[in-house]
Amino acid sequence: MNVLIFGSGGRESAFAWSIAQSGLLSTLYIAPGNPGLNEVGTCVDLDWRDRDMVADFCIRHDIHVVIVGPEEPLVHGLADYFAFHPQLERIHFIGPREEAAQLEGSKDFAKAFMKRHGIPTAAYRTFTKNELEAAKMYVLSQDGPYVLKADGLAGGKGVVILDNVVDALKELDSMLGEAKFGSASSRVVIEEHLTGPEFSVFVLTDGENYILLPQATDYKRVGEGQTGPNTGGMGAISPVPFVTPDVLGQVHREVIQPTLEGLQAESIPYCGFIFFGLMLTAYGPKVIEYNVRMGDPETEAVLARLDEDLLALMIDAARGHIATRPAAVKSDTAITVVMTAPGYPGDYPKGLAITGTELPSEGSLLFHSGTALRDGQLVTNGGRVLAITGLGADAEEAKTRAYARVDQIQFEGKQVRRDIGTIYGWPLDAKK
Repeated sequence: MNVLIFGSGGRESAFAWSIAQSGLLSTLYIAPGNPGLNEVGTCVDLDWRDRDMVADFCIRHDIHVVIVGPEEPLVHGLADYFAFHPQLERIHFIGPREEAAQLEGSKDFAKAFMKRHGIPTAAYRTFTKNELEAAKMYVLSQDGPYVLKADGLAGGKGVVILDNVVDALKELDSMLGEAKFGSASSRVVIEEHLTGPEFSVFVLTDGENYILLPQATDYKRVGEGQTGPNTGGMGAISPVPFVTPDVLGQVHREVIQPTLEGLQAESIPYCGFIFFGLMLTAYGPKVIEYNVRMGDPETEAVLARLDEDLLALMIDAARGHIATRPAAVKSDTAITVVMTAPGYPGDYPKGLAITGTELPSEGSLLFHSGTALRDGQLVTNGGRVLAITGLGADAEEAKTRAYARVDQIQFEGKQVRRDIGTIYGWPLDAKK
């Protein structure tokens, strides 16, 4: 089968690496891809926004499966375009349609959906830019810490948690009054603050049944010890020590199944991945957010442990042939460490020369996230540059292998967290 992946980051690199091992694969294309992806497929200059060009490419190259890595094409209806195009509707499209993608595209939509279907989550209120004063009054009526979330897509940076009420009021001015995140913060969700360790559960679903993929936890803060501003993700570990079979059973009963049943009850079709961002509170797991695709850098750890043909699973989902079960996984622990450009998640330079990627390293995988080629030299081309996944019999061995490879690779000012694999917030200190 001929496969087209949309995306250019570490997540798409992991997809391509996994799918390249499938016996069902004929030709793999990645749009736009990155230099590392040329090792497993063919990168093509194809913009998902140019629908006519996309259709022409898929028809000319006899594409059988389309996989969307990032959320933006899904939120903006790329799946709908394929579903209703007479020459594309035969293609197996892995990713939900626009209505379902609002589970990620609008935090208010997601919270209201969870409330309707009894899915455990934090209490909340939503305010528009015309309700700034009411939002401030609501904050003043609450105890801190204060959780403010831009309603729309903000590149993983639209969530702000503040201890001080004065800072929270200033942030509301910035988000609602000054459009800090553009149209994404024209509405702001103010949430109850929950405590406990976070973890991620991933499923591949046909809308009714699902394959449970390995769980993971990521490290969102730029600094060690969970300090500094949020990022797109600085690393991940899979499996997660505190996610026991009992916890997963509770997630199935209280989160996954009600979500799928809710989608069916509201006649919202769904084919693709659902990423449940969860917190294990003293009262059980609660949903922090939905994502309608796989996470990054979690994918780089999760797929390294998958012991099944990913492409075959995707085709089963597209055909409605998924049976609810856990995926077969390797017993290894996987730890992914992200190498970032200096200054990330703020302003950062591009074009820094990268060396050492060609050096051999036992028990590790290298995934390109934000790289480019300039006159034959590999250079940085994004905030998150490379993702290194170490595999081992336990977390310590995986961590050792990941950082050994990280230390082989150099570029000016590289930033790396050295505590990936450390579990923060567990055991629970207090019942909140």
